[in-house]
Amino acid sequence: MIGVNGEAVGIMSSASALKIAYDEGLDLVLMSPAAQPPVCRIMDYGKYRFEREKKEKEAKKKQQVVEQKEIQLSYRIDVHDFETKLNHARRFLGDGNKVRVVLRFRGREMSHLSLGQETVSRFLKALEELGQPDKAPVLDGRSIIVVVSPIKK
Repeated sequence: MIGVNGEAVGIMSSASALKIAYDEGLDLVLMSPAAQPPVCRIMDYGKYRFEREKKEKEAKKKQQVVEQKEIQLSYRIDVHDFETKLNHARRFLGDGNKVRVVLRFRGREMSHLSLGQETVSRFLKALEELGQPDKAPVLDGRSIIVVVSPIKK
């Protein structure tokens, strides 16, 4: 058994440990039931739970959540629209988010796959200093898809 201030009290029966805890106005908490003999501690359980939840909240605040943003392109995209989408992708990568670049083909546009791949590679080349693709662009149905991850500083 461990006492109020963290000092080892010794091995005793659970009834006597409960009596000591009751006299102190505190709780008897089973810390490690697998140990031989089991380890108990006298403490204010409500305060302990509060402190533990407080630590968990702090740890959760410090976690950085990575979102995945999507940029949709077309192989016939104009220069200004391309630059605008590129600026959006740069901002997303700067914020630490992943960017999913999707180039969709509609109708008969499927006959121009090489132009679409060229557009995607131009987009990736422009983002080289901020992000790197997780894997090579993939043709999935009527779309070319690639995910770009930000480069860690």
